[in-house]
This record gives sequence, structure tokens and C-alpha cells, in this order.
Amino acid sequence: MKKISYLFFTGLLVLLFSCKKSGTFPTTEPTPTTPNVPTYPLPTGAKDGVTFLNGGTSAIVTLFAPSKSSVYLIGDFNDWQTMPAYQMKLAPDGNTWWVQIDNLNPNTEYAYQFLVDAGLKVADPYCEKVLDPNNDSYISAVTYPGLKAYPTGKTTGNVSVMQANQPVYAWKNLNFSRPAKDNLVVYELLIRDFTTEHSYASTLQKLDYLVSLGINAIELMPVTEFEGNLSWGYNVSYYFAPDKYYGTKNALQNFIDECHGRGIAVIMDMVFNHSFGQSPMVQLYFDGNKPSSNSPWFNVDAKHPYNVGYDFNHESPATKYFVKAAIKHWMQQYKVDGFRFDLSKGFTQKTSTDDAGMSAYDASRIAIWKEYNSYIKSIDPNNFYVILEHFADATEEKVLADDGMMLWNNINYNMNEATMGWLG
Repeated sequence: MKKISYLFFTGLLVLLFSCKKSGTFPTTEPTPTTPNVPTYPLPTGAKDGVTFLNGGTSAIVTLFAPSKSSVYLIGDFNDWQTMPAYQMKLAPDGNTWWVQIDNLNPNTEYAYQFLVDAGLKVADPYCEKVLDPNNDSYISAVTYPGLKAYPTGKTTGNVSVMQANQPVYAWKNLNFSRPAKDNLVVYELLIRDFTTEHSYASTLQKLDYLVSLGINAIELMPVTEFEGNLSWGYNVSYYFAPDKYYGTKNALQNFIDECHGRGIAVIMDMVFNHSFGQSPMVQLYFDGNKPSSNSPWFNVDAKHPYNVGYDFNHESPATKYFVKAAIKHWMQQYKVDGFRFDLSKGFTQKTSTDDAGMSAYDASRIAIWKEYNSYIKSIDPNNFYVILEHFADATEEKVLADDGMMLWNNINYNMNEATMGWLG
């Protein structure tokens, strides 16, 4: 009988914590749209978020927002005004809004937002950079040189940033061979606390020290844009943007590249079980104090007792589409070697009130994880690590393990006993 292979982390980790592109747009259950809104075919080649045209002098910007009445694109390019030329058109699917903007400078960063139904301003869920009026002032120029200033006095709330000619990182270590799954020694690392400077660049200078410990993989605690600056990162709000408090996009790419040069795999901690109020996807469909019933992505009420924030509806086609797009983005743009999925047991639509109910065998949850695992393999079949923080029924975990996924088994306490010499 095939045994389940569980992943465990070196006992060291307990003490040493010190806009984007995809393909076809998602379909959802039919949602009401305003009858008087005319529809216009989505231009060929338009993708999620921003698609640049004509050498970066033009762009098509899209927003997936079913059941909304009007959407305007506002930003630096129109002085944040709701002008007719920037009123977004509704595609025939009734879900996707789009507009083409012209006369852009490909080398310029443009801040922008969506003004939805004349009252709600949100940033682009697919953007790769966000400006935050409350937290950016605390980011050091050493950590993030040349950070674009927030458009104070022009708008409110978080804003997205687009730029056609972004600096392109030149990868050096293109032939990295990942350690075998059964030979991983993983160091779980929080950039915020690992060095005083809390940056990719300062952590990079400690790689030789980490190698000397005997590790061959680093699991980065969440680095996607999260709420605030001082956080473990499990309150993600923008799933395609690296958090600026740790450094630039290129600095993160360089960190991963240098890890590969030292034989270290890089695993990203991914948080798709919930989101919080800063998320534009939460804000777009919100009813007082929780998601509204017509949200394409979120449950009105959480389905399980371990939820924090707002619970994703993991059976929703829109959720699956978004998660896959984010997965693909980080695999292709950052060349990561694996994902550790936070609270993977929470990817359920079965209502439960205690751990026993939540942990029970869940065929839908299994199907969801097998679908994501298959998608990941289709992008990178070369020993890419899919690690689940699951703690569910053993028969369910065996099905997932037999499909090639790895599972936490919470042997950290026993490992600590071993490191202290208590082997009896």
C-alpha cells in the first residue's frame, strides 16, 4: 500500500522566526445587470487587469464586476476625473468592464482606480503594485528606492499602478535542480523579523549562514501585498503584488535567483482561504459588515469555525479562475519552487461548527485540491512542491498524497524533543 509522505520542518524554525495576465475570463452563475447598459465586444487579446498595446502607448484595462451599473477608470492620465472617454464598456458576458486608454508614456508609472456605481473606489485586483495612503510613508527609501508618491488630494483609498516598460530582471541561475521532496530541510522565514532592515536585500546577505545550517529550502511567510506593514502576512489583499515593505519586485526576484544559486529552493506561503476588508474583491460586494450574497468570490458567512476575515467560496468558478491566475503569475514571473497553502482544510463549502465536522472526509474539497494540483503540474511538472496545511481525515489526506501533494503532520513538538536530546 502506498504510504502518505508527510513534510516536516527542521526544529530550527521554531526558534529562528526572528496586474495581471491570464486567458479566458471566468464565468459565474447568471447575475442581474442593468438593462440599459449597452454592451461592446471585448477587444481581441484583452486580459485581466492591464494589457498594453502599441508599444505601451495604449492600454486596455478590464474589471470583472458582475451586476454593477457603471464603472469609470480614473487616474493620473485624466487627473482623477470621471470623463466620458474613460467610462468603461460592458462586455457581452455581462460581467467584464473594459476601456482603452491612449497617449501613455511607456516609461511612466500611472496610478489608477475604478469608480464603481458612482460611489466606490477600488484598486485593480490584478495589479502588481499598490500605493497605500496610510502605510507607504513608513517604507524606507533604502528598502524601496523611488517609490511613487500617493496622489494625495486627488482620491482616497488604495490605488493601483501600471507601467508598460517595467524594469526587467535578468535571471542568472536558470538550471536550478530542486531537492527531492523526501530530502527537504525547510527554514520558515519571516522577512519582517529576520533582519533589522526587514528587506529581501538584507536577508540575501544571510544566505551563507542559512546554508551553513544545512537547509536546502526556504519557505517565505506571505509576501503578497497585505494590510499594513507589520504583519505575518496572512491578511493578503492584493494577490499579484509583492508587499513593498520588504522591497521591490526585482529585489524579490533577485533573492529567489540567489537562493537558487546556493542550492536553496524557495517556497511561497499562499493565503487563499480568506481575505480582509482592504481587498477590492471584498469591497466590490459588501453588505454592511459581510460579503453580499451576489459576491462572485466570497461566502456571506464562513463555512467553518477556523475562519478569520471573509471566507472564499472555493467552489465558485470565479474563485477558481482567480486562484489559478495568481498561481500562474508567481510560478512564471518569480520562478518559485513550491507553494505552502495556508489552512488548506478551509477550502470547503460544507458547513461545520467544530474541528471534527470540518476535518471529515470532503469529496468536494478533494476535487478542488486535485484540480489546483493538476493545474500546477500543467505549468511546471518538474518536482514543484504543493504543500497543504490540512490536518483532515486520514483517508482524505491519503487521496491528496497519492496525487503528489505533501502534507504538514504537526510533528514539530516531537522534533523539538529530539533536538533537546529527549529521544526516549
